[in-house]
Amino acid sequence: MAVHHPLQRLTSPSRHVSLLVHLAGILSFVASFKYLFGWETPMSVGFGGHFQFLTIIGLALALCTFIVGILADVTLSSRLFKLKNILSVCSAPLEVLISILYWGLCAIDKSLVFPPEFELDFLPDFGFHAAPALFLAIDLLLLSPPWTIHGYSALALSEFLAFLYWFWVEYCYSRNGWYPYPVFDILTTWQRALLFTFSASLMTGSTMVLKWTYGKVNGIEEYKKDAVADPAGVRAKRE
Repeated sequence: MAVHHPLQRLTSPSRHVSLLVHLAGILSFVASFKYLFGWETPMSVGFGGHFQFLTIIGLALALCTFIVGILADVTLSSRLFKLKNILSVCSAPLEVLISILYWGLCAIDKSLVFPPEFELDFLPDFGFHAAPALFLAIDLLLLSPPWTIHGYSALALSEFLAFLYWFWVEYCYSRNGWYPYPVFDILTTWQRALLFTFSASLMTGSTMVLKWTYGKVNGIEEYKKDAVADPAGVRAKRE
């Protein structure tokens, strides 16, 4: 049986609030996938299908995270709870990154992220590009122990995921002859490299901001200071 972490705001895993949050998240994510697989576009029939899009990869990872979370709630398994928290270290910052990039590019020019004929209505748009980040942030801030990942580790993880996705995008391009996002067509190879490097840095920043916010929400000053003053954990290693 799992033991409630003393630094968590709410008890998790549990068959009460934690289970309801994870169930709500799963229903939201499944609804987005149901909408997606009923929406035929030229991209959906190409190599890689919908999983050419970072949004859909992030949504799948968020769904996996919450499925493990709800299994931990039902069984009160500490092992499943730990696995959920490990997945969250990847999925939460990734979804925050997706939300920032998507809404940021849409504010500049929506045609950078999708052709005008494929513009989404508000509810599915929110389900794909905002709800996952919100659910994962709630899970972290209220239902999880504090993350122990430091700045250098977060940067390494972000760089790995960013360039792994770039490799996947280029491979899909070699098979399809087009990129999933119009912005990639506008950029040169070096500009795409800079975009993915910037995205990795932004994801690292998202990790640190989530850590800092955790400290603020849960009243833990050392976690706020750690995220801001010693993100690499150098001081802890020396001690």
